[in-house]
Amino acid sequence: MRLDKYLKVSRIIKRRTVAKEVCDAGRIQVNGRPAKAGTDIEVGDKLSISYGGRLTEAEVLIVAETMRADQSSTMYRILSEQRISETLREENSME
Repeated sequence: MRLDKYLKVSRIIKRRTVAKEVCDAGRIQVNGRPAKAGTDIEVGDKLSISYGGRLTEAEVLIVAETMRADQSSTMYRILSEQRISETLREENSME
């Protein structure tokens, strides 16, 4: 499954267009490598997402084309989550 669709179906990011923009901006890594929106996601992949003032690391547990909203959080496990300081965000936006 494409990364942007996975982010939308799992509701990590609520809109697929926003997920695509975040991917294309280089703010998401899959298994430590920068990922574009079309990157294929598989069970066991580790995602590192810099979005909304947070750095979130998650592991993919389920890959499904559709998922009910109340069950979408079962598609991944949060490994770590931290706030990104203003200076770090500014450095990332300059790159």
